[in-house]
Amino acid sequence: MSDEQEHEEEGFAGEATLLLADSEIPVRVELRGYFQPIDGRYHWYGRITQNERVSELAEAGSKVGRLRTPQGEAEAKLSDPDPWGRYRVAGISTPPFAVDLITEP
Repeated sequence: MSDEQEHEEEGFAGEATLLLADSEIPVRVELRGYFQPIDGRYHWYGRITQNERVSELAEAGSKVGRLRTPQGEAEAKLSDPDPWGRYRVAGISTPPFAVDLITEP
């Protein structure tokens, strides 16, 4: 695998649903991810556009949930918001979006 392929990121941008604290919250996301050969797992991350309900639940301590896109669903963890109120979201292993698997001959 070349260095370029090793660090090539895949992603998704669009409408999604955040399942957090028994709530289903429609959100807009921008997600990216890559396979990390060191730990053998897929790492994905991104931002959720500013959303009052997400802010309320995260500030109340709910920071682990699931993120669903039209392409899939995965466990997601929220971190602190940026200055524009967008929460960072991340996960490890199967992402909530389609990826192309690269295999070597």
